[in-house]
Amino acid sequence: QGCAQKYIVKNYFYYYLFKFSAALGEEIFYITFLPFTYWNIDHSVSRRMIIVWSIVMYIGQVSKDILKWPRPLSPPVVKLEMRTDAEYGMPSTHAMAATAISFSFLIATMNHYKYPFELGLVAAFVFSTLVCLSRLYTGMHTVLDVIGGALISAVLLVLLYPAWDMIDHLLLTSPFCPLLSIVVPLALCYNYPKLDYYSPTRADTTTILGAGAGATVGFWLNNQYAAPAYTGKNFQLGFPLITSKIVVVMLARFFVGIFVVLLTRQLMKSVVLGMLRYRYKFPIGDLEARRRLEVEVPYKFITYSSVGFSATVIVPLLHKLLGLM
Repeated sequence: QGCAQKYIVKNYFYYYLFKFSAALGEEIFYITFLPFTYWNIDHSVSRRMIIVWSIVMYIGQVSKDILKWPRPLSPPVVKLEMRTDAEYGMPSTHAMAATAISFSFLIATMNHYKYPFELGLVAAFVFSTLVCLSRLYTGMHTVLDVIGGALISAVLLVLLYPAWDMIDHLLLTSPFCPLLSIVVPLALCYNYPKLDYYSPTRADTTTILGAGAGATVGFWLNNQYAAPAYTGKNFQLGFPLITSKIVVVMLARFFVGIFVVLLTRQLMKSVVLGMLRYRYKFPIGDLEARRRLEVEVPYKFITYSSVGFSATVIVPLLHKLLGLM
């Protein structure tokens, strides 16, 4: 376990298609697509997607470590990924995230932008299906894991949808929002289900909740001190009338934003890890020390809450300074 298997690729189309599809359920996608919607499409759409994503992923990650269903045996399957092999299999959080993000995006935009609903539905279905199939192709999940993940995510979307507007309003206007946005996710991370061996699920969950917490605090601050979300004055660009000038502005926003987000992540990783090393007296290469609860949780949470805050507060201010609004 933990060693890469040797395999021969017989169909490069499927190989690259599903390797790419698998990446749509990982950090590289979250850290690009979710901020992109905030910077270029609509604040309300992005807020709803991030809240749904945080809740769905937390439930999915915890469910894995409660159910403790093993991943497919290898052999007979060939596993193309090894990082998450130590995690349990049921439910597939890739399937949960893909279903939640694609269909929450559809639901949040269908009444605000003019596009064929059938086209949006097909796009959401194709996106989530590709991610689900990629988990089977890469040998990381069984069919039951994938179906279970997609169904759990669909049920959560149905349950959350009636409360979307109320949750969004409370997160933007409640004076307790910043405190609760930090305290509740931190408490959930510190009280994550314990396993007999190390698994990256707690670290991944802390990353997700940290990013969601930082973004939520950013939403609240923007509504209180910048452009209130309910004024109807939306400086973001929508779908209609896409021109070459708008595309250039959107790309400029995206690349400036991603640069700031990645810089924030790298800077905070170094600073927070350095402080924790000083506090707990462990060498920089001690992987076991970094996996301890008292190190891993603050390291991941502070780093990624800074990323979420930067994406929702610092980057829009920089966009405005650069004349990209």
